[in-house]
Formats: sequence, C-alpha cells, structure tokens
Amino acid sequence: MFIMDSIISIIKLFILKRSVIPNLVSLTCRAIMHTVTRIVQMSELTALITGANKGIGLALTQQLSALKFKIFAVCRNTSTELNSVDLNQGSIVENIDLSDPICNLDPLKVAIGSTSINWLINNAGILSVENFDETLDFDAVRKQFEVNAIGPIRVTNALKANLIQNSKVFIITSRMGSISDNTSGGMYGYRMSKAAVNMAGKSLAVDLKPSGISVHLLHPGMVKTDMTKRWGQGISTEESAAGLIAQMQSSSMENTGNFKHMNGEELPW
Repeated sequence: MFIMDSIISIIKLFILKRSVIPNLVSLTCRAIMHTVTRIVQMSELTALITGANKGIGLALTQQLSALKFKIFAVCRNTSTELNSVDLNQGSIVENIDLSDPICNLDPLKVAIGSTSINWLINNAGILSVENFDETLDFDAVRKQFEVNAIGPIRVTNALKANLIQNSKVFIITSRMGSISDNTSGGMYGYRMSKAAVNMAGKSLAVDLKPSGISVHLLHPGMVKTDMTKRWGQGISTEESAAGLIAQMQSSSMENTGNFKHMNGEELPW
C-alpha cells in the first residue's frame, strides 16, 4: 500500500498546484485514483486457472496477467504461448489431467502450498459430438463427465483450504447445459455434463456461503477455439475472456450461485 499512498499524495499535490482549473483537475485526478486503486487491488490478488495453456484459459491468463494477478496456470501440458506470459510470481503447474478418473492432485496442492486463492477459475473442458445415432459413444460421454462435471468439484475440493473469506469460485460452463434452453437436442455428453456441473455449482454456492466464498457459473459465449472449430464461427477468445473477467469483477456474495452469459445476461436453468 506504500505505492498507493505515494500516488495519492502526488495527485493531491497536483490538485493544489493546479488550482486554476480545480474542478477539471479534481475530476481527472479522481478518475486516475480510481483506476490506480483498481490496479493496486488486483495486484494483491491470486488466481488459479485450469486449462490455461490454450483457448479461453490462455486468454484469461493473459488478461489477468495484465491486471497484475499472481497466477497459477494449471494444464496437462504447457504451450509456447503460456510460457511467454508473466505470471507475476505465480507458476505453471503441468501434468494435471482431469480426464483421468484417478487424477492425482497432490502435485497441484504442493505447488500452491499455503497461498490463498482469491479467484479459482475452473475452465478446463472438453467437447465431443454424440447424437442419437451411430455417433453415440458412451465412453466419450463418460470422459466429458469426468472433465466437465467432476473436474471442477475435484479441483475445488482439493484446494478448499486455500480459499478464504471473499474468495470466488468460477465454473466456465455453457448455456448448452440449460435444460429449458435446449431446443435442438443432440450433443449428449456435452449437454449432460454441463447440466451436471451447473447443479454442482449451485450446491457449492450453498455449501460455501457460510465461509463467505461465492460461486458463479459463467457461459463464455460461442467462442472460436480448438473445441468449436468444426462450426467455424464465434467470437475471439480475447473478447470472451474480457467479458468473463467483467462478470468476475462484478460478482459477489449477493449473487452467488448465479448462471450468467459473459455479456451479463442471466441464463435460464
């Protein structure tokens, strides 16, 4: 906070020296102080992101890095792009495979140690296409449940000792997990696993509320990633991440357990 106090003192001195246009200067300085305060506050926060090596997870990592979060970037295997991100004294944690039913998260717990996690972002996910025809692959359905539904609970449970009052748990889900919004059918494994994680997130919100920890389910939009390239449409990962972070910043205990689009729209269950 020494940095913050010093900046505020400089701004106040600037106001006094520029009394010719005090109203304009005051407004300008208040805006600067607000921005600086936000940056300093963010620089004191720690985020853990699963699936951080590519796609939305990588974009979240890059943008939170710019906001000066200390970041633990969790993935199966790192990438050139992830290696180039300044994690602000955080680290990359590799060899975490949430598709493995006996996934060992002890290395993750060791890497985090006693560090408090302010934002736990359960982003890792997989998608395969199964329709009610010859493409209905039950092994693929089970694997999506393992990663998309069980994975966030597994990670959150492993790191519950690192969550503190006012920590936030985020689950990057999908509106395809909405039962009332399903008008096109198909996509059995993905839809079912996302509906399951929505229920899990709602239960987590209830269970963690007494500890002052909020839980939020966020839909990233239709995003151009390796998972969705077969459809050839969608917004960029950068746009999605920016919208998600805006929702993360505005989330609180008052709206814990909510299900929202990255554009702020409340989504139906």
